[in-house]
Amino acid sequence: MTGKVLHPTIRPADAAGIAAAAGMLRDGGLVAVPTETVYGLAARADSADAVAAIYRAKGRPDFNPLIVHVPNLAAAEAIAEFDGRARILAEAFWPGALTMVLPLKEGARIAPAVTAGLPTIALRCPAHPAMRALLRESALPLAAPSANRSGGVSPTRADHVAASLGAAVDLILDGGACASGIESTIVALRRSGWQVLRPGPVTEAQLTELLGPPVDATADSRIEAPGQLASHYAPGKPVRLDAAAAEVDEFLIGFGAVAGDATLSASGDLAEAAARLYECLHLAAAAPQARIAVAPIPAEGIGAAINDRLKRAAA
Repeated sequence: MTGKVLHPTIRPADAAGIAAAAGMLRDGGLVAVPTETVYGLAARADSADAVAAIYRAKGRPDFNPLIVHVPNLAAAEAIAEFDGRARILAEAFWPGALTMVLPLKEGARIAPAVTAGLPTIALRCPAHPAMRALLRESALPLAAPSANRSGGVSPTRADHVAASLGAAVDLILDGGACASGIESTIVALRRSGWQVLRPGPVTEAQLTELLGPPVDATADSRIEAPGQLASHYAPGKPVRLDAAAAEVDEFLIGFGAVAGDATLSASGDLAEAAARLYECLHLAAAAPQARIAVAPIPAEGIGAAINDRLKRAAA
């Protein structure tokens, strides 16, 4: 593994960059890589030392499990128990922005810290060409939470990663801005039904169309998947939601008719708003105003995921 430097190395996510990153991962290093959602901090999921390096770099609580990224369904089925419902979802949404929480297969070569001691594992098959190339080149399942300090604003550009993690990451692959800009939907498939643990680009309505209505599960105090902490995605300043206008010393993030100092989408497009959410929070965090206000966001479709992230940012 390469030694740490004052500033992380940033390389294009081309063939040479992918090859260098794969070598670092095989040696136990940390690589930040773009996905279609946000940049991930990848390490080999079968190495306890490599996974521990993720937790150290992020300052992440060790009770917060990690998502493991795989290149295809066959690789996923070597790690988790798939039933008919899981295969239906994989066929419909993989590669893509859906993570499934499934029973961990006995004997799967996954470091215990990945699952935080739970009998389940969170799996995703990503669509971004850089992440897919890295999975092929490394021939490893990759644990990859968002590439930022734990609890902070997720990164959608390489410079966000560098500003947040600095020398804690060995290499950053620069693949430009992330298309979706918001983390994957996480769905837990249970014996008695299913439940969305984290809203995201794949909506509950899309899942219901394939699986039927979700189960109203009894609340579980355990953290089963990333993004469930009450306070998360925090920009380091107080955040006020559903703001029609800025108050004194507030940076206003607009939407639709509410213009703001920066806007999620002037046209009121929720997909554009999701893609720009973290970019706008990064701008607000760097602005001179001491507080942040955010315009109202409709709750339908992907708006539910946007509001979920904003409520946790404001907590």
